[in-house]
Amino acid sequence: MDFLKINGGHGEGGGQIIRSAIVLSCITKQPIHLENIRKNRKISGLRPQHLTAINILQKITNAKVIGAEVGSTEIKFIPGNAKNLDLVEDVGTAGSIPLILQVLIPVVAMSKKQFNLRIKGGTDVLWSPTIDYTQHVLQEAYSRMGINFSLELIKRGYYPKGGGEIKLQVNPSNVKSILFLKRKTNKVKLICSFSKFTNNEIENKVYEIVKQLTDANFIVDVEIKSEEALDSGASLLIYSIDDDSIIGIDALYNKKTSKFDLDMDNFIKNYAIDDNLADMLIVPASLASGKTILPVKEITKHLETNLFVTSKITGCKYGIGKTSNGFEVIIEGISNPSIK
Repeated sequence: MDFLKINGGHGEGGGQIIRSAIVLSCITKQPIHLENIRKNRKISGLRPQHLTAINILQKITNAKVIGAEVGSTEIKFIPGNAKNLDLVEDVGTAGSIPLILQVLIPVVAMSKKQFNLRIKGGTDVLWSPTIDYTQHVLQEAYSRMGINFSLELIKRGYYPKGGGEIKLQVNPSNVKSILFLKRKTNKVKLICSFSKFTNNEIENKVYEIVKQLTDANFIVDVEIKSEEALDSGASLLIYSIDDDSIIGIDALYNKKTSKFDLDMDNFIKNYAIDDNLADMLIVPASLASGKTILPVKEITKHLETNLFVTSKITGCKYGIGKTSNGFEVIIEGISNPSIK
C-alpha cells in the first residue's frame, strides 16, 4: 500500500498536525503514515483526546489503524467509506472535546453523511478552544463555509476530572470558500460560565474586562452564569460578528493570578478574523471551490503547520502576503470536498 509519510515533528510539532492529517486522510482517501507524533512536546506521542478522535474517525470511515494507543509516536491510518452513525463516547479524562470536534465535524460534513454524537470529557481546558468558542465562533464561520452542525452543552467539564458532556449533530454539507474584510460592528457579546466560585469574585473580574471594552467604544452584551461542574473553573468568551468579520477570544480563569488571561489588545484592534479561527479554517478552505482569504495578525506555528500538511495531502495552492497590519493568507481550494 502506498502511504503518504507525514513528519509529526514539523513546525509546532504538536497535536495540530495529527488532527489535520487524519481529517484530510479521511476526506481524500489517502492512507498516511504519521511519524514523530508530538515530537516537540514535553510528553510525546498520542494523548487520550487524540486517540478518541482517531477511534471515532475509524468508526465513521471504516478505517484500518495501526499503532493507535496512548503514547504511540507513529501510526498508520487507512481510511475506508464513511457511513451514517450514532455514537456515545467518553474521553475518560479532561481531554479536550472541542479539539475532538475540530476533527470530526469537517470529515462528517464533507462525507455527506448524518452523524450524531454524545461525548464526555473536558469542555473548557488549557491549550484548547472553549466549548463556547466552538459553539458561537467556529460554528458561525463553518456555517458560512457550508458546514452545518448543532451543539448542545449538557455539562461543563474542567481540569482535572473533566466530566463535561455535549451532544453533537453534523449534517451533510457542501463546502465553499470564504472572504474576510474588516470589522464594521462595535457590538460585542461576552459569555462567562463558572463553577465553585463566588458570584462576586467572577463578576468583579468580568466587569473589569467590560470596562476595557467600553473604554474602547464597544457596546457589550454580558452573560454571566453559574454552571455546576465536577471541578472549580471559569470560562470566558468575547466575540463580535458582522458580514465581513468573525473575531473571538477566550480564556480560562487562572486560579493563581485570579484573572482571565486574555489578549485584549488583539481583540480591540480592528482585525477581521482572530488568528486561532484562521488556523481552524485552513482544512475546509483547501477543499472548497474558489479562493479563501484570511487576513491575520501573524503567521503562527499552528497556521504554518496546517498550511504545510494541508497542501502536502490535498495539493491545494496557497500564498502569504504582507499587509499594512499583518498578513494575508490566500488558499486556492481543490474543489473536491466529497468522500467517495
